[in-house]
Parts: sequence; structure tokens; C-alpha cells
Amino acid sequence: MKSNQLYTVKKLDLPHFEKLDNLARAAGELYTRILVSYWRVVRKKAIFLSQYGMEKWHTSPHLHAHSSDAIAGNFYAAIKSAQERKKSRDSEAKYPKRRKWFYKITWKSSAIRIKNGKLILSNGKGNQPLEVDWQWDKPKQVEIGWKKSGGYQLIATYPIEVESKVSGEKVAGVDLGDLRSATVHDGENTWIYSGRLLRSLVRYRNKITGKLQELISRTKKGSNRRKRLVKTKKKQLVIIECKINDILHKQTNHIVSTLLEAGVQTVVIGDVRDIRKSIDYGANANQKLHSWSFGKFRFMLTYKAQRTGMKVALQDERNTSKTCPKCGKRHKPSGRLYKCKKCGFTFDRDGVGAINIRRKYLGCFDIPVVGDMATPVGVRYRSHLQRSLRLRSEAARIPSL
Repeated sequence: MKSNQLYTVKKLDLPHFEKLDNLARAAGELYTRILVSYWRVVRKKAIFLSQYGMEKWHTSPHLHAHSSDAIAGNFYAAIKSAQERKKSRDSEAKYPKRRKWFYKITWKSSAIRIKNGKLILSNGKGNQPLEVDWQWDKPKQVEIGWKKSGGYQLIATYPIEVESKVSGEKVAGVDLGDLRSATVHDGENTWIYSGRLLRSLVRYRNKITGKLQELISRTKKGSNRRKRLVKTKKKQLVIIECKINDILHKQTNHIVSTLLEAGVQTVVIGDVRDIRKSIDYGANANQKLHSWSFGKFRFMLTYKAQRTGMKVALQDERNTSKTCPKCGKRHKPSGRLYKCKKCGFTFDRDGVGAINIRRKYLGCFDIPVVGDMATPVGVRYRSHLQRSLRLRSEAARIPSL
């Protein structure tokens, strides 16, 4: 049985203290020197320095050698990402050119050890290591960075071995949406996940941001009132973001465990990465579109499916919601219900999209479906949403949410 290596993380909030400030400042100073040297050589010599050369040129006496190398690696990863985005004609792609006063610190396996319930992070010869109370095993990598809400956060990375728990070639199609977070079809059954609560939280976040930003703009820079408002804004946004992440985690967990029980081997997700560039529905609709967190939903669904041994693929979803699965006739539905004008086939609009995403991946997009579809299962968000046989039996079978 083939196994694939993935990673899981543990997060730990750390208080604000001087030693960690000094390390973050040293990391920021090193990042700035790397950035300035790179662009100065490009401007004066028209030479693009390699990452290996930059790692040999710039190091920090206050950081472990591998921590310094990680900072250089992050800078070159940002350069590479910007180059790839510019090749795909992304107008928002920008090269890293901003200096950093503080920067995240990364420790690799060679700089990490566990002793007497302490996580000891080495900072190079002659420097005192950073010690953190620790109750877990030794991680492969540790990263400490600044949180938006204040203080530091430690992220420890652990490798995990994943063995496939399912066999066969059963494929499920997933159509991502705004009103419905996801619509899933596995060839037999269809599940519709409501996104109404998620959308209301996003709207509330935008409302709070606009209201507080307006109050902040009326204050004087450096005033105590401005500082209090900025602190309030950060606190409110963190609370809302935690609620949004909770919904996304619970819904993606439910999807993966449902498909695992159904014996699905491959999950095919509709590719909507370029949707913001291709359409313009007006100010109100565009605001909803730009607030739609489909990237985070897809990321969570992907890594959770892969941890169970499933294969995940992206599929172009052009015309998937317009094409009748039964006769192949195309027309744009006006409501949430799809009704074919030629053969009379009636089904949920997003369900048709999920069916056709799956069929497109299997290469049978143009082959009509024989027989009727099972009524879709509507899954509304609950605070204790989890995958169980009892929950599945209680789910209301409704055509739309």
C-alpha cells in the first residue's frame, strides 16, 4: 500500500518578552540586508544572486545558521512566487521590496531538542537558547511569528505517515459556492452544505471594519483614542475570523468523513481561482465575490482529504452549471433550481454543477446520464456539527437551502 508523507502542526501562544523581541529584530535585520543586497546587485550589476550565494554572504551572529538560511529561503520563495504569478499575467503580483523591522524565526530539526519538559531552540554558538515549556514530542520544524491580536505564536510541524484507507476508483465532484459552501456528488448521492451563516459573518466583518475604520480616520495619529480604536478593531476581527475558521473546519471535516464512509478515492474540486478576474456583476455582487473564502475552504478540504489517503484534483468548471446531465442541452438557470427546457430534467442548480464537475474529470461530460438522481441531502451548519450515522439520518432531504 503506497503511503504519502504529510504534515500536521501544533500551535502555542507565547507572551511578549524581550528575548523573543531581540530574536525577531535580528531576523528582520537579516531579511532587510538580504533584500537590499539582492536588489542593489540587480540594479548595479544586472546579476541575480543565487540563494546559495546569498546564504553564504549574509548570516546573523544572533541566530542559528539554519535559521539564517530559512530567512533567505523565504525571500527567494517570495521572488519565485511573484515570477510565476507574473507569467500568468496576474496584475497584483509584486516582488518583495519592503524592509522588515521584525521577522519570523524558523528553527529546523538540527537546532531543536527536548529536555526535562522543555523545548530548547538553539540560537547558534555563544548565544543562549530559547526555552519553552513543552509536553509533546520533538517537532521537525518550529516557527515563531507575531500574531495580529498581539503576542507571539509558536507553530511546530510534525511529519505524519498516511496510508490509504479506501480502495477503488470512486470519484466525487465538489462545486464551491457562496450561498452554499459546497455541493458534493459521489455518483450516487448529493450533499449541499449551507453557507448562509458563513456569509453573514463575512458581511458583519465588513460592516465592523468599515465602521471602526471611519472612526479611526477621524482621530489624530498617536492619540490614545486612536490606539484604543485600533486595538478594538483587531480584537473584533480576530473573534470573527475564529468563528469563520470554525465553520470552515467543521464543514470540511464533515465532507471528508462523509466521502470516506462512501468509499471515495478521488475528490475533484471545481477550479474557481480566476473567477474574480473574469466577471463583473456590479459593486454589491463584486464585494460578495471578493469576500468569498473559497481558497481557504479548498485548502482545508485538500489537506484533510489527503490525510485520509484520498487523491485531490482541480477541474475547470466552465459550463458545468449550464449543461443538462441527462440530454446535454445548455441553458443558464435563473434560480436555485435547474430545469432543462428540452428534456424537463429538474435538479438543484449547484447539484448539477457538482455532477458535471465529476463527469468532466471522468471524461464523460458529453455522455447523457440514464435514470433519475437521488434527492440531495441538505446539511445546515450546527455548532456541534460532526460526522456520524445519526447525524446523517437526521439531515433533512431538501432541494435547496
